Amino acid sequence: MYVRQKTPAERLLLAAFAIMLTLLLAICALAWGAKPDSASALRLAGLGALAGALFMAGVLLRILWMIRNRSSVPFGQQPVLKADALQRAILDSANFSTIATDAQGVIQVFNVGAERMLGYLAADVVNRVTPAAISDAGELVARAAALSLERGTVIAPGFEALVFKASRGMEDIYELTYLRKDGSRLPAIVSVSALQDGRGHVIGYLLIGTDNTARKRVETERKEIARALQETNAALELARATADKANRAKSEFLSSMSHELRTPLNAVLGFAQLMASTKPPPPPSQQRSLDQIIKAGWYLLSLINEILDLAAIESGKVVMSHEPMALCDVLRDCRAMIGPQALQRKVAIHLPDPDQPCFVHADRIRVKQVMINLLSNAIKYNRPGGSATVSCERIGAMVRVSVRDTGAGLGAEQIGQLFQPFNRLGQADGAEEGTGIGLVVTRQLVQLMGGKIGVDSEVGVGSTFWIELAASSAPELALPPAADEPPDPAAPSGQASTLLYVEDNPANLSLVEQLVARRSDIRLMTATDGRRGLELAMSQLPDVILLDINLPGISGYGVLTILQAERETAHIPVIALSANALPADIEQGLQAGFFSYLTKPINVVDFMLALDLALQFSQRNGNHMDLEEHHVRSN
Repeated sequence: MYVRQKTPAERLLLAAFAIMLTLLLAICALAWGAKPDSASALRLAGLGALAGALFMAGVLLRILWMIRNRSSVPFGQQPVLKADALQRAILDSANFSTIATDAQGVIQVFNVGAERMLGYLAADVVNRVTPAAISDAGELVARAAALSLERGTVIAPGFEALVFKASRGMEDIYELTYLRKDGSRLPAIVSVSALQDGRGHVIGYLLIGTDNTARKRVETERKEIARALQETNAALELARATADKANRAKSEFLSSMSHELRTPLNAVLGFAQLMASTKPPPPPSQQRSLDQIIKAGWYLLSLINEILDLAAIESGKVVMSHEPMALCDVLRDCRAMIGPQALQRKVAIHLPDPDQPCFVHADRIRVKQVMINLLSNAIKYNRPGGSATVSCERIGAMVRVSVRDTGAGLGAEQIGQLFQPFNRLGQADGAEEGTGIGLVVTRQLVQLMGGKIGVDSEVGVGSTFWIELAASSAPELALPPAADEPPDPAAPSGQASTLLYVEDNPANLSLVEQLVARRSDIRLMTATDGRRGLELAMSQLPDVILLDINLPGISGYGVLTILQAERETAHIPVIALSANALPADIEQGLQAGFFSYLTKPINVVDFMLALDLALQFSQRNGNHMDLEEHHVRSN
């Protein structure tokens, strides 16, 4: 058999086929490896593209055979038979719609797959309509508009929009909705290619489509899920806002009512104590009645205070100051406060060795409140002659503080009911007073400090309540290199300036005492709460005041407000020294009127510089310029 050399047209057709097949296979590979909403839908699209490539191969081979067949040279029967078989297999496939048109777009081929998918018979459409007639008109308009904008030319919203790219030699794959004969709609992925003769002229178009229903269904479902999720989130947000509003309203009501109750209660307790202390004392029967009034009054006051604490926590108004603190200092204060109660109940208190201090990173005021509550319960629910033992141990990055009593212990059911508001575990009718709120407040305070609380108990043996807080080392100074340490300035007048430091943390007081001891020009006064600090400020009129923010009784901001309102103290520069070190905290402090705002741990250079500036301001201005004018000039 003689085989002639390929003509240039034949080589061009074969090269075009190879390029087209490579591109289609690449598209299939990308579709198969993509991760869309529905992998199966994209894989189906890939199969459609692959089928399109196979069909195009058959068509091109058929054209090539026709060109060769015109030649006088025999072509060979086996390749032709293979091409015919491949073409018939694709045309007869029921899984893909194959539609071929002439150059004007009139349908010439409508395979069995197209009949099955669209419901038309080939006789209904061949030589009758273009594919645009069985396509969604709105989509054609949108496609024509998009192509017109992309190509910078006007494209008609009909068959031209379907084959515009293919007519210019570009492979085109897009989504299209076919209109079935029964009026239903079929989402499809369509691959469009131009058919050319031996001279490169377009003689028709080939549209191969695959059913895109599965992918579209997944995308509908996805949108429905997204819509439902959006509605659910909106409902949850509304419920959360409603709950927050209700909580705020409840907290504000409790706070308002608690404050209102304190005023008449103050009168009740005050006059009852006056009557009980008269000379001569009241008769025994009357004294017993007064004792009951006083006892009930103090109990009611305790209830009011705990409700106020709970309302403040739930409304988010509790401010925490997280800084290193020694537990031994707190426990020593707690012992002094609950000592009379322990003595009255004949309960021995055992605390850890103060020579082995244990430090945690927490709010000192709140830790004291927690420990007083736990120790009070350990005394209240103990047996006469029993004991309450406090121990500290390091557990990883946490420190566990345990309070063990020798009381009756708790059963499993009682432990399960702990930390429930107003639940006194069956003690409501007992001799011991209580509100059932204390442990609730204790747990929330511990959690606000980033800690945990728990209990271990055995009936007839006793209970151990424990809390865990973040471990810390002793407060330290941020010391600069020795060469950078500021010199000890001498007082210009030879008389020492006075510095008042208001701080409730003994460790921080000790640090500042060590720093000020280096300065022969400064005399230090200290106070451990805001009330005492105000008393010293009013009576001693110090040159500078160093003020902690989180203080018992009245906060540093409250102290500053009172100092600014008094003519005698308004001129005194007040420096904030706080563990609240966020930029927003510093900005808030400066806006409130602090002369400067220092953060813990103390940096020696920054501390001395701020102190010197405050002293210079105080010595230069005295009573002649207030802090507001100072800030105006500074800005």
